[in-house]
Amino acid sequence: MSDVTDGTQSEQARAAESSAAEPEDVTDSGTDSGTDGTGGKRKSSRPFWKELPLLIGIALVLALLIKTFLVQAFSIPSDSMQNTLQRGDRVLVDKLTPWFGSEPERGEVVVFHDPDGWLKDEPTPKPNAVQKFLSFVGLMPSAEEKDLIKRTIAVAGDTVECKKGGPVEVNGKALDEPYIFEGNSACDDMPFGPFKVPDGKIWVMGDHRQDSSDSRYHTSDVNKGFVPVSQVVGRAVVVAWPVNRWSVLSVPGTFDQPGISAAAGAAPGVLGLAGAVPFVIRRRRRLTSGRTAG
Repeated sequence: MSDVTDGTQSEQARAAESSAAEPEDVTDSGTDSGTDGTGGKRKSSRPFWKELPLLIGIALVLALLIKTFLVQAFSIPSDSMQNTLQRGDRVLVDKLTPWFGSEPERGEVVVFHDPDGWLKDEPTPKPNAVQKFLSFVGLMPSAEEKDLIKRTIAVAGDTVECKKGGPVEVNGKALDEPYIFEGNSACDDMPFGPFKVPDGKIWVMGDHRQDSSDSRYHTSDVNKGFVPVSQVVGRAVVVAWPVNRWSVLSVPGTFDQPGISAAAGAAPGVLGLAGAVPFVIRRRRRLTSGRTAG
C-alpha cells in the first residue's frame, strides 16, 4: 500500500510540476485579445474612418458657434476703404464685445448691415451650395449678406461736420486723417454738417473718400445718414488674408486728442456742479438755523 501511495504522490507531484512548467494560453501579462490587465473585457478601438464624421461634426459646430458669438470673416468687395483695406482682403470681425454692451468708438473700422438701402443698386452674387454651407458655418465669408465696412467718425452726442476745403471736425476738433487715400480730400466731393449724432447711432465714412458712398450720401434717408448701432455686426480687428497684408486695424491717434469727446468736454462742468452741491446745502442749513434761533 505504501508503494502505491508513494507512487501516486510522485505521479501527482510530477503532474503538478509539468503543469506549472507548461505555459498558459495567454498573451502579455496574462491579457488575451478579449480582456484587459485586470481581467475585465478590453474595449476595442474604433477605426479612424468611423471617428472622422464625429470629428467633422464637432468642428462644424464649433465653427458655427465661433462665427455666431466670437469672430467672423468678411471679404472686402470694393475700394471704398483703400488704402487701409484692399479689394479682396479678408478681415476678422470681433463679434464678442457687442454682446457685453460695447458700442463702436471713434476711429474703429466696423462692419454693419445695410441700414437703409445703401446697396440697393449693387448686384448680389449667387454662390453655389458648397459656398453657402461654408459661409453658414463661418469657414468662408458670406457672398449673399449685404454688409458694409466703414470707419466710425462720430458717435452719439458728437457734432460732426466738414466744409469744402477743410478737414473733418468732431466737436470742433479738426481730424488729422493719415489713413485717407492718397490724393483724396477730406470731403470736397460731398461737404456736410454740422450734424449732431443721435443716441444709438454712429456716423461713418470710407477712407477712400472720393470712392465711398458713406453717411454723407444718405442724409435724406430714414436714418439721415447715421447707422443704427443695432445694425453693427462688430469691429474689424485684423486683416487676415492675404498673408503678406496681415495687419492689426488699430484706432488712429487723431481720435485720442484732448477735448474731442463731447462727454469729456462736459465733465469739468458736471464735476464742478457736483462739488458745489454740498456747500450750497450746508449754507442753506446754516441760514435756516440762524432764522430759527432768531
